[in-house]
Amino acid sequence: MNLIAPLLGDGGIVADQPFSSKKKLFEHAADLFESLYGLRRQEVFDNLFERERLGSTALGYGVAIPHGRIKSLKQAAGAFYRIKPPLEFDSPDGLPINLCFILLVPQDANEMHLQILGELAQMLGDAGMRERLLAAETADLHKLLATWTH
Repeated sequence: MNLIAPLLGDGGIVADQPFSSKKKLFEHAADLFESLYGLRRQEVFDNLFERERLGSTALGYGVAIPHGRIKSLKQAAGAFYRIKPPLEFDSPDGLPINLCFILLVPQDANEMHLQILGELAQMLGDAGMRERLLAAETADLHKLLATWTH
């Protein structure tokens, strides 16, 4: 098992939904984290938006990993988005994103935060994995993410 699998609860995968902006994506994520984990919607939105203001969380190759720290969170939580059509995200390579993993961690989870971000970057940096995620049936996405090994 990898570090990503435990982060995705039921409903933590959103596939093939269009978003017109980062703001709309973050609003959707705030609603999702509120319904899945009982987090305050506004806190999630503000945290993601403020982090993005520091610099784009896009990695290139159609991938972004927006992330933030939430005071009231007890353990890391995540949501995976496959976005269609691709969303403009200020990527370093200029390409829009179609794969996005939103990661929230507790305020003081420094080491765990870095480990999870590193594993996400490895996983989504793998061209074969990106292709499988883009081609997979929605029902197969969780299994693909949960069984990935580096």
